[in-house]
Amino acid sequence: MTSQDLFSLANHNIIITGASSGIGRECAVSCSKRGANVFLIARNNERLAETLSMMENNINHQIIVFDVVDFDEIEGIIRSIVAVHGKISGFIHCAGSELILPTISMKATYYQEMYNVNVVSAFEFAKQIAKKKYCSDNGCSMVFIASVMGTLGQIAHVSYCATKGALIAGSKALALEYAPKGIRINTVSPAQIENTAMTDNMLAKMSDKNKMDILSMHPLGLGNTQDVASACIYLLSDAARWITGTNLIVDGGYSTR
Repeated sequence: MTSQDLFSLANHNIIITGASSGIGRECAVSCSKRGANVFLIARNNERLAETLSMMENNINHQIIVFDVVDFDEIEGIIRSIVAVHGKISGFIHCAGSELILPTISMKATYYQEMYNVNVVSAFEFAKQIAKKKYCSDNGCSMVFIASVMGTLGQIAHVSYCATKGALIAGSKALALEYAPKGIRINTVSPAQIENTAMTDNMLAKMSDKNKMDILSMHPLGLGNTQDVASACIYLLSDAARWITGTNLIVDGGYSTR
């Protein structure tokens, strides 16, 4: 097998949550370019259709309008995919939410809602995909999109930091549990990524000086969605066949400060 073949995703069935925008959309497009059959999950049909229009070989892909916190319905979604297209080779969990509030303004329900989206849904999808009847006989790779804030922290982001930290820690436990089945579990932790809803919303509230401060915190500048998608492609591919339980930091040097 050549080094180029190692990164091929030809004939892989890959599920991507949060595929209607940002990192999830870019992951879907990148997977399609490498030959994968991609199953796009998000709540907005119109935006999922926009993602599909950007993908290669789009007759091989499927839009699934679904809220990832409908936990009892997750197995049914996976069962329907496998029944028609075959077993699952990869999973990228990009669905996520962010809440910027000082702790004094937080309510218990805010934490619970964010944990459901950012953490519990990822683990529930992983649990179902890992079942023998759904997981590819050649094994499976799962990638959860975490954040550098899962290890570094930031003011007024306590719930977001906590959920991303939980995602990183939980993935390590899952990696140990599923390794005997040939299933790899890893996380990718980006810093600020241009042209995503979270970054755009944050920058819109900042002064020009604060924006320059953010830029200066990233020695290589802000990243883009392709930077994160490329890391996910690597972890999904055979090139990463000996990597599991790892948190791959993709942050332009942010965490070296």
